[in-house]
Amino acid sequence: MPPKVPTFAELIAASNQSAVHLETRDVYGVVEEDAEFAAWRAGWRYDHDDRESWWTPFHQVVADAVGRGVAVRRARVVSEPVSEYIRYEHSCTPQNLAAGEEVRWLPRRMSTDLLLPGDLWIFDGRIARYGLFSGEGRFVADVMEDRRDVVERHAEAFEAVWERAVPHSAFQI
Repeated sequence: MPPKVPTFAELIAASNQSAVHLETRDVYGVVEEDAEFAAWRAGWRYDHDDRESWWTPFHQVVADAVGRGVAVRRARVVSEPVSEYIRYEHSCTPQNLAAGEEVRWLPRRMSTDLLLPGDLWIFDGRIARYGLFSGEGRFVADVMEDRRDVVERHAEAFEAVWERAVPHSAFQI
């Protein structure tokens, strides 16, 4: 049996310096988001001034990590024109920012000379946690990697994306 993959909350709680997230898909079929995405498609929008209505345990663990001095960065590589799901993500990004994340966007056309791993988190530059998804974007499993050379290559790939990416406040869709 494969070893148990620690949860995101466990990994970020154990982080001291950094947690970076690379997103490379144009559609995610995350069951926990299905109802909100459907409502968003029907015209509902988050009231970012009403934090209680959208603040989740995810936001809290990120805020706790940032409060401890952990730099949390997210880079999204997206196709253009963007998918409906990316429009939804863009509208939700102020929540990530409120939790203390830095978020940048990179149009896929500007990444063609980069070597991109799939979706992953890297914690303190030592552990990578990959999210595996089906062709329809449904979450399948998380897998871990701690071989230093592999994690370093993925961290370099993230930094290459980050350098080119546009801060959320400047990324228009």
